[in-house]
Amino acid sequence: MRIVILSRNRRLYSTSRLMEAAKVRGVKVSVIDPLRCYMRISVSGAQIHYRGRRLKDVAAIIPRIGASVTFYATAVVRQFEMMGIYTPNSADAIQRARDKLRASQLLSQAGVDMPLTVFGDSPDDTKDLLTMLGKTPHVIKLVEGTQGQGVVLAETRSAAESLIEAFRGLQANFLVQEFIKEAKGADIRAFVVGGKVIAAMRRQGKPGEFRSNLHRGGFAAPVKITKLERETAIRAAEVMGLGIAGVDLIQSERGPLVLEVNSSPGLEGIEGASKVDVAGAIIEHIVKKVGKRGGLSIRRRTKSQGHKEVN
Repeated sequence: MRIVILSRNRRLYSTSRLMEAAKVRGVKVSVIDPLRCYMRISVSGAQIHYRGRRLKDVAAIIPRIGASVTFYATAVVRQFEMMGIYTPNSADAIQRARDKLRASQLLSQAGVDMPLTVFGDSPDDTKDLLTMLGKTPHVIKLVEGTQGQGVVLAETRSAAESLIEAFRGLQANFLVQEFIKEAKGADIRAFVVGGKVIAAMRRQGKPGEFRSNLHRGGFAAPVKITKLERETAIRAAEVMGLGIAGVDLIQSERGPLVLEVNSSPGLEGIEGASKVDVAGAIIEHIVKKVGKRGGLSIRRRTKSQGHKEVN
């Protein structure tokens, strides 16, 4: 039996690190492009084929799904679930987290604090919509944007109205949030695996940039998070239904606020900043969940260069 990583590129840092971590622990692993998977859907039994062959002997999958392929790739994840194969992040959980509006609604319902958010469709309601939000600046973001893309800052009320008009002209789904000035362009990424925060980093945007994403020129440093920040991150992942999640928190005068819950968080930044073997923790979590039932175990080297099996 083996673990399958659903990824479109085995050379990506996160994918290659998961492969390395599995092999070091004696766990069989394969990388499969989810867009090359195709499915048999029938009451007589679900099947997945890949490049002309039926996929067998899979104990668990690790979805590494980009936003551009969410629809098809989550269908593949759901098919694996129908076949009784374990995944730390279900198809529904991935879609839940990917939709910022839905995620915000679920988090607020569960009592997880976040920046005040407003959402509306009609141009006739824009003025009252912004009044509900309060004073500027305002942050306007696409519902399905990633890595800081589709996120803009409106310094004034007129700028906010103009940006909203532009987004509506593009027929884009977006939401508007309060700007947390005291955060000073920084946030915290807490990496949650199996209901525990295993690593954390503080990300700081480059000068003049309110977005702290590393892909936008920000930098990361290790950070020791507070008990409340830890509990907030764990709760946010739990509400989304994610066994593996990158929870982005922002520090405010009223405590930690959840900015986003990422279902396919990158490993390069968090491992580089925290020096934690995050990939190894993910593999060990999956082996522990599946265990003997899925034919998975970890083999650690002993002093005599033999291997010792650990569940």
